[in-house]
Amino acid sequence: MKKIISTAFIGAIGGAFALIANYYFLPQPTSNQISYNPYSTPTQLASYNSLPNSNGADFVLAAEKSINSVVHIKTIVENNNNLSYDPFQDWFFGGRQRQPNQMQGSGSGVVISQDGYIVTNNHVVKGASKIEIVLNDKRSYVAEVIGTDPTTDLALLKVKETNLPFANYGNSDVVKIGEWVLAVGNPFNLNSTVTAGIISAKGRNINILENNQGGLAPIESFLQTDAAVNPGNSGGALVNTNGELVGINTAIASNNGSYQGYSFAIPVNIVKKVVSDLIEFGAVQRAYIGLSIQDIDAKFAEEKQIKQLKGVYVNGLTENGAGELAGIKIGDIVTKVENVAVKGTSELLEQIGKFRPSDKINLTIIRNEKEIILPIVLKNKENSLGIIKKPEVFRTSINSLGAEFEELSAEDLIKYKLQFGVKIHKLDAGKLANAGIKEGFVITSIDKKKITTIKEVQAMLENKTGGVLIEGVYPNGMRAYYGFGM
Repeated sequence: MKKIISTAFIGAIGGAFALIANYYFLPQPTSNQISYNPYSTPTQLASYNSLPNSNGADFVLAAEKSINSVVHIKTIVENNNNLSYDPFQDWFFGGRQRQPNQMQGSGSGVVISQDGYIVTNNHVVKGASKIEIVLNDKRSYVAEVIGTDPTTDLALLKVKETNLPFANYGNSDVVKIGEWVLAVGNPFNLNSTVTAGIISAKGRNINILENNQGGLAPIESFLQTDAAVNPGNSGGALVNTNGELVGINTAIASNNGSYQGYSFAIPVNIVKKVVSDLIEFGAVQRAYIGLSIQDIDAKFAEEKQIKQLKGVYVNGLTENGAGELAGIKIGDIVTKVENVAVKGTSELLEQIGKFRPSDKINLTIIRNEKEIILPIVLKNKENSLGIIKKPEVFRTSINSLGAEFEELSAEDLIKYKLQFGVKIHKLDAGKLANAGIKEGFVITSIDKKKITTIKEVQAMLENKTGGVLIEGVYPNGMRAYYGFGM
């Protein structure tokens, strides 16, 4: 105990001497000095409001302006067990679920006018016997198809309503790589979903659209984005930070059918042209320059001994075509359409696709390393000037059958991959409906005799007694047979 008390006493004396030495020999803080306590100083949060071009990363305004113009599209497609495999199913968003006699489809669309015009993807409504439109406020309408363009995968619908909220067009030509965009749609039936990303690339050709509609080549010059899109987003809006429509979401690059980082949208300038044509003419007016073209890469440039890597190489001319008449020659390199630069074939087709036959435009070309501007008058697919009119459709009703029939145009025959047939345009209560036949069915034969005209349908069925066998195909490629008593 004595040792402990002695040790404590000696420690106390040492501490006292240390305090006295500190007071007399070390400098003391003046009245204007403040000691720092790291635990009493409040945390200062970083502010990013002053960052240039950040826009505060605020997409609220763009979302509010666009979300009410995007609709949910529900479709019904007639189905059977022999429906052929669709090679686009892993790419396109319009997911479809099989029911015993039908498939239910789901996608998105964008209202583009207050009087009810709606644009979507062609693959969303292809083969549909019924199309339902559901607005963001839950109002529902049955839509009719005004027209389609498989070469751009676009379709125009119409509902009978006024004063609808609609999207304002932007300008896809001025969209820049790295620019913020929003994807608005209905993935997995989750209505009014908004995701954000940037423009990853422009002028993408992913070789997903087929040649169809009279052999017309497809136009693929997609905007690529990393905004999250999934099944059900097809036909929805891609908007900029001002809420302006810059594209229609169309496809994804995915190994499993869902979002993996890249998606593709049709540029709105193509959308505007297609919509305008369908409303005004009932058919898309494609312009042609009459050139055979190809992209330029380093190997090709070395083979042709050319220094110009940007642009499109002309390796052929259509006789008496627009390009030949304008003075374009094999070996020329097209670098601009009007004032818009084109780096490859997809961008050239995109820009030409914005015009109609008979339009006069300027092409900028490189010839012998010199820039030349040539005026060119565009032609149509028949290599002539003027508008291609939509073929007249002959329809008539046969009351005893409860049906209205429509003769197929040449384009319809190509579309359905048929050589003949008569389409059921409308069905009312009657013998055909009672037999289970649906609207849109194309009759190809009756009692094993081929059908090419409505008069042949009348002759075969109007005064028919006993049993009858009707064969044909639905627009989705499904073949069907119906046997019933007259």
